[in-house]
Amino acid sequence: MLSEEQMRNLLRATADHDIENDKRQHDYTYIEREEQHNLDGKGRVKSTEVRTSEVLMIYGEQVQRLIAKNDKPLSAKDAEKEEKKIQKIIDKREHESDKDREKRLAKEEKDREDGRKFVLEVADAYNFHFLGTENLEGRETYVIDAEPRSGFQPKMKYANILPKFRFRAWIDKDDFQWSKLDALCIDTVSFGLFLARIHKGTRIVLEQTRVNDEVWLPKHLDLKVDARIALLKNFNMDMDTTYRDYKKFRTDTKIVGVGEVQQPSAQSPQ
Repeated sequence: MLSEEQMRNLLRATADHDIENDKRQHDYTYIEREEQHNLDGKGRVKSTEVRTSEVLMIYGEQVQRLIAKNDKPLSAKDAEKEEKKIQKIIDKREHESDKDREKRLAKEEKDREDGRKFVLEVADAYNFHFLGTENLEGRETYVIDAEPRSGFQPKMKYANILPKFRFRAWIDKDDFQWSKLDALCIDTVSFGLFLARIHKGTRIVLEQTRVNDEVWLPKHLDLKVDARIALLKNFNMDMDTTYRDYKKFRTDTKIVGVGEVQQPSAQSPQ
């Protein structure tokens, strides 16, 4: 049984562990399959679009290369367009000045620290209820419910959205990583002076998996969105994203250009 303070400290511990995990994620490539169902006003599927991408790491930057649409290989024209996009990024990094590189790395480090601070705000924004433990993929997790806490005063720019969500979290007992998160929007969330709104009922379910006994990587994302963009167009959709074929990228592998093959190291995916 965890006390309220122990659960807050557990959330704070995940913030620190996530920084190191984020750095290890940059050693991996994988396949992402995104299936989007566009819905009508009654929740019926109007259309479906499937996009499959290879997630690459190029000079430390995570880049997506589209490899299939609706589970069919790209046309020659579209494949060429994707290769040109990748080549453009490679060329940019190859000619990057020391000053620009330092600036980019400093921004990446700041983004990591901002992510850590945001999770620390999560620890302060909610009242927690301990539900017990649950085994996920052979690993023990703490299961915690979180309800918005009255009187929460956000410190970060976007932390003001936290009271608009409630969530249930599964946190790995050994690694202090988020194994699963199920979040529900309980009030309208507005961005950019009401240019965009996410409506009550939007739901996010994220699952992660431990790979090669060293890193946590995305496994499954289920997103049900009811939103309005620029107060003009409503978006009502379900998006189901799966991740697979994790491969560790060798640090000694040469970044190559169009027409060559970039070989990851042979690491067994989980």
